[in-house]
Amino acid sequence: MAKKRTTAQKQRARLRQQQRAAEALPKNRADRPGAAPSRRSTRRSSARWSWIAVGVVVAVVAGMIVLSLNRSTPQSTDRGSAAAIAKVTNVPESALAKVGIPKNLPTIPHLPAGTPPVLQDGKPVVTYVGAEYCPFCAMERWPVVVALSRFGTFSNLRTTTSAANDIHPNTPTLTFHGATYTSDYLVFSAVETHTNRPTSNGGYTALDPMTPEQQRLFETYDRQQYTGGTDGGIPFVMIGNLYAWAGATYNGDTLNTYTFDQIANLLTDPSNPVGREILGAANQITALICDLTGGRPASVCSAPYLQQAQKGP
Repeated sequence: MAKKRTTAQKQRARLRQQQRAAEALPKNRADRPGAAPSRRSTRRSSARWSWIAVGVVVAVVAGMIVLSLNRSTPQSTDRGSAAAIAKVTNVPESALAKVGIPKNLPTIPHLPAGTPPVLQDGKPVVTYVGAEYCPFCAMERWPVVVALSRFGTFSNLRTTTSAANDIHPNTPTLTFHGATYTSDYLVFSAVETHTNRPTSNGGYTALDPMTPEQQRLFETYDRQQYTGGTDGGIPFVMIGNLYAWAGATYNGDTLNTYTFDQIANLLTDPSNPVGREILGAANQITALICDLTGGRPASVCSAPYLQQAQKGP
């Protein structure tokens, strides 16, 4: 005859059954198909989606940068005509006289007394150091060519533009690369050190090396204490042993909105702001060169508006 189980035995039996039933269930509800995820699993999923979102944003930004680079301003193909170049080297005296030397032009720094003369073949030297990519070189060549053409003759002048990936991109201009200059009064020593074509390392393709004398003058006098500008800045222009500056001497910020031929045509129109800026700067440079040559030729340097300009001691 079976023994009756006590109440305590029955309780222990039920407890064992509950324990066996509990052990048969999966320990994590998230492991069961169709079960809701646990709180810890939800946190892990959220973190994973956050990182995915960050990755998407980074990819989008990178794509926009690449697209922007691909859409950068292309290098200009503007090449001025021979007729336009001739206009730059033969600006009418009447147009120059009408502009004179504007009072808003910056004062060109005078080199210290005792600066050794810069001579070549017994003539004073005007030195220019620049580069074709440089936008301020592009601006300054206009008045430099206009001024020097009053003292001599250029040959093989060609046109170019400043770099497309720099400030004031594609500014139309001339280049002194390959050009020559003859004068009875002075020597023009010019060098364009680089082209406007970028290289893979962020620079520009090398063009013409400086001569030892150009290098000496550039390293010695293209300094803030002499030019008032940044050390080693270009364009660097030195008028014998009298004057030196670095940068553009007028505001040419809008030149890149014109073609080369359009700018050349404006040099006969002193009423136009662009023509007036270039002609005024050319007159100022002319006055400095007259100081260097001792007032020769008189046909140029005797003009009243030049004689009233800045003069050396």
